[in-house]
Amino acid sequence: MPQDVRELADFYHAPLGQLARRTILRRIKSFWPDMTGRCLLGYGFAVPYLRAFSDAERAIAAMPAHLGVISWPKGKNAALLCEEGSLPFPDVFFDRILIVHGLEGAESLRPLLRQLWRVLAPEGRILLVAPNRASLWAQVDRSPFGHGRPFSKMELDSILKDALFRPSRWERALYAPPLSSITRTGAGWEKVGSKLFPGIGGVHVVEATKSLYAAATPGGLAQTAKGELKAASDFSFSSEEK
Repeated sequence: MPQDVRELADFYHAPLGQLARRTILRRIKSFWPDMTGRCLLGYGFAVPYLRAFSDAERAIAAMPAHLGVISWPKGKNAALLCEEGSLPFPDVFFDRILIVHGLEGAESLRPLLRQLWRVLAPEGRILLVAPNRASLWAQVDRSPFGHGRPFSKMELDSILKDALFRPSRWERALYAPPLSSITRTGAGWEKVGSKLFPGIGGVHVVEATKSLYAAATPGGLAQTAKGELKAASDFSFSSEEK
């Protein structure tokens, strides 16, 4: 069963969760080292990572209804509860969208991704952290990445292209096994694992840009140029439409 925000918050307060946050955040910051002047959306349960972007002009945490919501940040609130198919934001509002614990538990991927596409600026980027099907982290209940749907790289690539996102950079993180006893040696596991066993990192970390013309994929939305144009128009939904 998918976890809720309380269970996720408890995980990130525990030693294993702190290891996961440090490890994933290093990857995230390597993609986005500077957020100055940008408007940032964290979707799913991204709050453990959003506080690293104090330089952003604005940061908002949107949490889907099946997870629930907690206030963030401390002392004020920029968090809200939302429906996957109807994000309460204007079109092209965000420069960057960070998705953590947002895709694997989604009830329906297409409505969610079309909404994220809608609220992303034309030159914007999304950064998606999703469980790797081939990893230990996706197999054990003590890991939040072991709940919901894990993904292979091929599957995630197809899902993003179908939703008119163009994947531009791929990495993996969390090579250490999901054991509390190794929390002090996480950095070493990352160095060794990324070189010797690159396919078994616990999560995919993929950056993608917004596209009106996705590459053609068999059975996808964009098999022909005509299909691409139709798909692009289909994704131009208002925030009220589901």
